[in-house]
Amino acid sequence: MPTRFSTNVSTVSAMSVYMSKVYFWMTIGLSITAITAFIVSHTSLVTSIITSPVLLIALLVGEVGLVIAISAAIHKMSAQTATLLFALYSFLNGLTLASIFLVYTLGSITNAFVATAGTFLAMSVYGTVTKRDLTSLGSFLFMGLIGLIIAMLVNVFLQSPAMDFVISGIGVLIFTLLTAYDTQKLRQFGEGAPTDDGQALQRGVVLGALTLYLDFINLFLFLLRFLGVNRD
Repeated sequence: MPTRFSTNVSTVSAMSVYMSKVYFWMTIGLSITAITAFIVSHTSLVTSIITSPVLLIALLVGEVGLVIAISAAIHKMSAQTATLLFALYSFLNGLTLASIFLVYTLGSITNAFVATAGTFLAMSVYGTVTKRDLTSLGSFLFMGLIGLIIAMLVNVFLQSPAMDFVISGIGVLIFTLLTAYDTQKLRQFGEGAPTDDGQALQRGVVLGALTLYLDFINLFLFLLRFLGVNRD
């Protein structure tokens, strides 16, 4: 008969397996995005993306569609399809982010990435070790995210530098807290991860990797707005 100790060990083991795979695939996704963005920024394709509203909108709609598809229909997909869609999303995001290499200096992009990596790591560790239940942050962060999106849309028309500064600060705060919140939520899910079912485990891994990937990318972009130095 299993003891309580053996049950706890099994739970920790399942969570460790799950989280290690989540971080692995998140890193794969970020690598695909970074490599794609860097390569495309040195080709004429980046100019086509910037100067063609139709192409840019198509890429953005495709990205949103993939996120919705992965999030809403993950349980209906095979693990291979979910993984492929995540890789495709990472690639498309790399295409749209290629323009940052034309707007900001490489040094400031590097600084923003290092700052993002450090902040993400710190908050991910906090989400892992804290005894505080962060569940209550969920609704607060969701409302904050909706407000942030609305403010960004409004500022598209206002073009206010002061409002842009405030939006960037709020964006950094929201995605910093979301990193801790999502890490804790994923670890709780990982405690019951189906390690004996490879397909189900990989689907859960892809969803978790996408969640943390989005936290990292958005935190990076908002920090870049603070730390980025425009090219002359």
